[in-house]
Amino acid sequence: MELLLTVVVTFFAGMGAGLGTGFAGMSAAAVISPMLITFLHMDPYMAVGIALSSDVLASAVSAYTYGKNKNLDIKNGLIMMVSVLVFTVVGSYISSLVPSTTMGNFSVFMTFLLGIKFIVKPVMTTKEAMQGVAVGKRARQSVICGIAIGFICGFIGAGGGMMMLLILTSVLGYELKTAVGTSVFIMAFTAFTGAASHFAIGGMPDITVFVLCVIFTLVWARIAAVIANKAAPKTLNRMTGVILVMLGIVVMLFSMLTR
Repeated sequence: MELLLTVVVTFFAGMGAGLGTGFAGMSAAAVISPMLITFLHMDPYMAVGIALSSDVLASAVSAYTYGKNKNLDIKNGLIMMVSVLVFTVVGSYISSLVPSTTMGNFSVFMTFLLGIKFIVKPVMTTKEAMQGVAVGKRARQSVICGIAIGFICGFIGAGGGMMMLLILTSVLGYELKTAVGTSVFIMAFTAFTGAASHFAIGGMPDITVFVLCVIFTLVWARIAAVIANKAAPKTLNRMTGVILVMLGIVVMLFSMLTR
């Protein structure tokens, strides 16, 4: 019975995380962590480690799918990734020096609001418009935005995937598919760094839960990425918006259950 519960919980956690990753570059931690904590009574630190591990392959296979369809900006993605990683550490350090604030629901509300934004006001930027920005200007924008994303994520401890998607589409003017492709490319590296540090500090996780979460998230992320790359821009905006709204509501409910 316990094994059946584990399979069911990890399947739905992986499905939610995979769809969020493949469609919107969302971090698996936003979905998997609360489900493992709520239904399997797992230690929160270990749950986040498993979620980040699930994110690594899911983001990598999504990035590969987007890249194969020419919806990935590797050059500026690498520039932004370095800034994000460095300033996540800076933000985390500064956060440890100031009084703690209740920011746990930041990424959940952001997911919900971003979903509504994609439904009400779709991102209809074209690749031609993207390519009109000078190379040097785009690189500078990537550094500055990477610094902002990294610092906020390190200080608050959440919201990386959603922050990247919001900034790539709203500030840097990326069209949606390229924004998601670039976001999951960066997330693959940041998730690996986070997962490695979690397991180095907290020890090895429950292997069964770990393997099931990684497999289910990977499968659903691959499915979502394939569908997303074939969808028309307006359709993709609506699909992404609906999934983000649903995931935001579900995670908010799980968060209330853990209190």
